[in-house]
Amino acid sequence: MTERGRAAVQRDAATLAIGPSNVRWEGGALTIDIVEGDTRLFVPWQRKVTGTVRVYPEMLNRAAFALDPAENHIWHCLAPCARIEVAMTSPDCSWSGKAYLDHNRGAEPLESGFNTWHWSRAHLKSGALVCYEGERGDGSLFASALRFDRHGVPEPVELPPIAALPDSRWGITRRTRSDIGVAEVRRTWEDTPFYARSELASRFLGEEVVAVQESLDMRRFSSRLVQFMLPYRMPRRPR
Repeated sequence: MTERGRAAVQRDAATLAIGPSNVRWEGGALTIDIVEGDTRLFVPWQRKVTGTVRVYPEMLNRAAFALDPAENHIWHCLAPCARIEVAMTSPDCSWSGKAYLDHNRGAEPLESGFNTWHWSRAHLKSGALVCYEGERGDGSLFASALRFDRHGVPEPVELPPIAALPDSRWGITRRTRSDIGVAEVRRTWEDTPFYARSELASRFLGEEVVAVQESLDMRRFSSRLVQFMLPYRMPRRPR
């Protein structure tokens, strides 16, 4: 909802707090307390966004993967399969379902290491499949497909054929992988000048699946126009 300064961040071995919101491990679940608000500039009403999200891993993976030869960027899929419980108080809504948990960390900004990337994942009857590919900042390409078994152990598998997808409304190039090289966009959840996240109908390892897909264009992100626009969408606060 906002970007906050260094003074607003606190962390220890089990908790990360950013302003009034925090993330912590509690009772076997990653618990996310959201205390935020709609603070976009020029929006006359300041709606509260509060609630709790709990992610329960069904399997855990200990292996992390470098996305570049210098290991400046590390991707770690912690829970290839999980379940989620969402209980919001403002707005008043709740739901539960399947989930996934990963994170990226690095020694430099993402825009320094990458031009684009495309990521997708799907739950399988046993485990999950994740496809990750893109273009690094130096122009080199990377691509991999990992199958996680029911214990969360990753195993590289052959990359399925490329399945082209229609560009997002903002003109972001999207693509994924599929057994037959064909996938369909069911819904687009996020559509921004530099990032799109969608729900797909696809096929992995012989199974018809519902996949989540994202495409990121860091060249767009780094452009002067997008950098000028960002504070209007996500105001910056020192604390």
